[in-house]
Amino acid sequence: MLITIFAPANVHLLEIAGLRDAFFEANCKMRTGKPYRMQLVTEHGTITESASGVKFMPDACVRDATERSDTLIVVGPNGVPARSSEDVTRWLREQAGQSRRYGSACTGAFLLAQAGLLSGRRATTHWQYAERLAAEYPDIRVEPDQIFVRDGPVFSSAGVSAAIDLAFSLIEEDHGSALALWVARRLVVFLKRPGGQSQFSATLTAQIATTSPIDKVRLHILENPRADLSLSAVARAAGVSPRHLSRLFHAELGISLADYVELTRIEIARGLLEDSASPIKRIAHVAGFGSTATLRRAFMRRIGVTPMHYRLRFQATGEGTRDDESDAALS
Repeated sequence: MLITIFAPANVHLLEIAGLRDAFFEANCKMRTGKPYRMQLVTEHGTITESASGVKFMPDACVRDATERSDTLIVVGPNGVPARSSEDVTRWLREQAGQSRRYGSACTGAFLLAQAGLLSGRRATTHWQYAERLAAEYPDIRVEPDQIFVRDGPVFSSAGVSAAIDLAFSLIEEDHGSALALWVARRLVVFLKRPGGQSQFSATLTAQIATTSPIDKVRLHILENPRADLSLSAVARAAGVSPRHLSRLFHAELGISLADYVELTRIEIARGLLEDSASPIKRIAHVAGFGSTATLRRAFMRRIGVTPMHYRLRFQATGEGTRDDESDAALS
């Protein structure tokens, strides 16, 4: 079963290595069925330098890689890839047309989109570039928060390490969940990680320009997360009418004041979960949530995981805590 990986210039090496290691481990455990054969292809087939500076030797160039693939996977570079040459675009179309399934990891979605291979399809890419993919290719239904998207024979995955999630999905499809789980355990990663890409995005305050007329309001919210941050209360603090403030938020940020307040409180809680050993009950209080239950519901709605599971995955302190996610109200 031939798996062909196409790598553009400046590729993230982890995407290639993650895919190949996952399929390698599957072959080691596999008792029945066709084992995977791997083929790494670049445009010219010469020694190539990855984004991190590590050099690798592909198996073939696009001119020589003519064998029909069972699966074609296009991985992504650091950032948005440059437009492909005519040779690469032609090769991608030919390979995709004769493969059982094809797709992308990370920003490899842009290369498939350039070749017209995602038109009318659902797809995802790295969270940082999802908006650009949707803007440049409006015929693609981009799902920015998904780790993995499957639309018929076409698949796509989120950024960099999500290539491993992609490999697990394909292994499970080919050989069942038991083998996929075994490979995940061997690589010591989630078989199906909870939550979407929102849990990996940059902090809310770093995403928004600081020159808008509502900066005073944003700073007030950030510095006073426990205050009354209803529309009427914030409008009074800003010296504007509630209607005008509501219009400003929708016009400049594209969200309501209530949504912005909740997202800001979540960002505060995320920072505390990552960098402190404070109990979750205390974090809910500091971030402005009325109770741990309210904090938990906000995390599940916005990020897709509970605060406790978020802490287990991202805490940098290394200090264990006994977290209380009970429904106790906080004053």
